[in-house]
Amino acid sequence: MATTSIASNTELSRVVAVSIRPSSNKPLVTHQSIGRYSFSRFSNGFPLLSVRATSNSSMSKENSSKSCDGAGGRLTYKDAGVDIDAGSELIRRIAKMAPGIGGFGGLFPLGDSYLVAGTDGVGTKLKLAFETGIHETIGIDLVAMSVNDIVTSGAKPLFFLDYYATSRLNVDLAEKVIKGIVGGCQQSDCTLLGGETAEMPDFYAEGEYDLSGFAVGIVKKDSVIDGKNIVAGDVLIGLPSSGVHSNGFSLVRRVLAQSGLSLNDQLPGGSVSLGEALMAPTVIYVKQVLDLISKGCVKGIAHITGGGFTDNIPRVFPKGLGASIYKESWEVPTLFKWIQEAGRIEDAEMSRTFNMGIGMVLVVTEEASHKILEEGQHKAYRIGEVVCGEGVRYC
Repeated sequence: MATTSIASNTELSRVVAVSIRPSSNKPLVTHQSIGRYSFSRFSNGFPLLSVRATSNSSMSKENSSKSCDGAGGRLTYKDAGVDIDAGSELIRRIAKMAPGIGGFGGLFPLGDSYLVAGTDGVGTKLKLAFETGIHETIGIDLVAMSVNDIVTSGAKPLFFLDYYATSRLNVDLAEKVIKGIVGGCQQSDCTLLGGETAEMPDFYAEGEYDLSGFAVGIVKKDSVIDGKNIVAGDVLIGLPSSGVHSNGFSLVRRVLAQSGLSLNDQLPGGSVSLGEALMAPTVIYVKQVLDLISKGCVKGIAHITGGGFTDNIPRVFPKGLGASIYKESWEVPTLFKWIQEAGRIEDAEMSRTFNMGIGMVLVVTEEASHKILEEGQHKAYRIGEVVCGEGVRYC
């Protein structure tokens, strides 16, 4: 049965009373964002449990748009206020204090299994929710950002908790948001265990709110997807996205401001408004990814969030390997084409900021790729292959 308590500082805690064995184990992971460029910080208490340590921050520079930062009217993510390189530098500094940075989720040992945890928010997509009045699906985005991270380790999500902060509580609005969170949990087969609702007058603008949350899942130790067996010649399978998902909205908003278009304007060549297209909820990949894992031969999984293909795919590779992406192997959605044209954004910047129509990438054997694509149970594309030499190349 749910219980609600109101503290003297007007914060409201939403908790679910459940029977849980007490534990003195301390959490292994916290997850932070630079703008919407996310990374995980693992404690050094279990350095070997960071299954996707990355040393590839430098390889993204070959695909960065250093030469076009604002030049000639061409927009970049940095122009919009999000500096991915600054985020990478912070990761490098923290790595000196807590080795093992770079995973999509943090692993904590529990008997013959690992608990896998991830935390995130939805970034400045919230600004568009305020402008469009679409609040029913933003909770789905919130759940998706965490459960899609932890499933990359092969973990089945167990439960989710949320944090909802606002200047003054609007019960009807909060109910819409939390209804989306409940829906996201149902899509990912996990329980909304509880959360926190905080009223913070004078901190947030009137009528606005902020969201964050975290998910915990579980995977057997002998079933962890860790990328260590990936070899050159393995195939990259891409699962389609529903749009921008929850990354890159600072740049999207800058493009909207520069183009002079309204969120009510029709998406070119489409039947929906720009606002509706941009607010499409993030795909929750949990069920399809777990199903593909159950068929065997999945060696690595990358959730394509902030950093796009350029920074996320190499996170699952052993040292010395990179990716060759087939540019014409899937249809890039019209929305991304509009963003690029309206903002005059370089290809490299698009590939480092947005998912470009592919929200999850699986690394599988050649044999498994044929099985996945021929069965057709899940919409998927063969988008590239693993190659020798670090970095992401497009051909």
